[in-house]
Amino acid sequence: MIPALAVGTRHGSANSLSIGIAGAGLMGRVLACYLLRAGHRVTLFDRDPVDSGAAAAYTAAGMLAPWAELEQSEMSVFRLGLRSLQLWPELLRELGRDVDFHQRGSLVVAHAADAGELVHFRRRLAAKLTAADQLRDLDAAALEQLEPALTDVFDRALWLPGEAWLDGRRTMAALAGHLQAAGVAWQPDTAVLGLEPGALTTERGRQRFDSVIDCRGLGARDDIPGLRGVRGELLWLHAPRLRLQRPVRLLHPRYRLYLVPRQDNILVLGATQLESDDTGPVTVRSALELLSAAYSMHSELGEARLVHSEANCRPALADNQPAIVATPGLIRVNGLFRHGFLLAPALAQDVIEHLHRDAAGNRPAGTDNEVMQA
Repeated sequence: MIPALAVGTRHGSANSLSIGIAGAGLMGRVLACYLLRAGHRVTLFDRDPVDSGAAAAYTAAGMLAPWAELEQSEMSVFRLGLRSLQLWPELLRELGRDVDFHQRGSLVVAHAADAGELVHFRRRLAAKLTAADQLRDLDAAALEQLEPALTDVFDRALWLPGEAWLDGRRTMAALAGHLQAAGVAWQPDTAVLGLEPGALTTERGRQRFDSVIDCRGLGARDDIPGLRGVRGELLWLHAPRLRLQRPVRLLHPRYRLYLVPRQDNILVLGATQLESDDTGPVTVRSALELLSAAYSMHSELGEARLVHSEANCRPALADNQPAIVATPGLIRVNGLFRHGFLLAPALAQDVIEHLHRDAAGNRPAGTDNEVMQA
């Protein structure tokens, strides 16, 4: 675990490292926070402005849902997610800004015609868990107590009480504000042209550091074989007459749709996962499928206003698992797939622990090129 040192505690000491981070998306920002906490000097390079850009985190529902994602993900992702669930509250307190974080669990539902989907979903989760105490079956009465808006259509649900969610855009802004106040040297609108151990090149020239960390996501595609984009699409619905207290997933034979509540009566609607690196606007087909499925969940969504739509691509490796690839002086972390907010804090800890071992000369023999599967 990374010690909770005050920012700047080790600046100027023999243990303080100069770190250059390529990419100021979610992973780069969270990692920079942990590096500062550990007393290192951090410079962030990013092709986008500080407060906007093409980072996948800007197009994310912000769900911290390790149990729900376990249906299709590996146990390694689940374990990282559990760690991050513990780390996020501490990190958010450090940021000191409201990012609409809540930990009230999430609900999984299915229409009567798809009731078997809910049974199979629960079985798949239970088969992977050593203890199923985080899987709570709700009948109609229990669902009425927990999420009454859903009982017009559903008479049962699966509750995953440990899950949480936050507003991704607010979190990105809070991370940026904290880092700038803490003294990070941020170089926005600065594309990284090349990386090598201990050095980073931009159009302004070559800069040297004790270590360089690559967090560019899809921007690192030329350097990471097999890295690909997976397209995701979101719709924002303004639904003042429908009050949800937690995210809801609808199981369907073809997709998993989710509704995530945000402030100001906004519901974030999503589901699509397309093997494409197209970042163009939401397609008509996706919008029709998402909206039709959402309307089937509650009639009030027929009167909701579609106020925003967006699409983006998330970086994924062949196995859809994150990886940390390390050589002395250069570490790459990538492949967060659709789990960016779920994984970032735990991955940041792992990167820094490796960085400290390398700096202390404690790397085991024969690991000059170490791939750490998360």
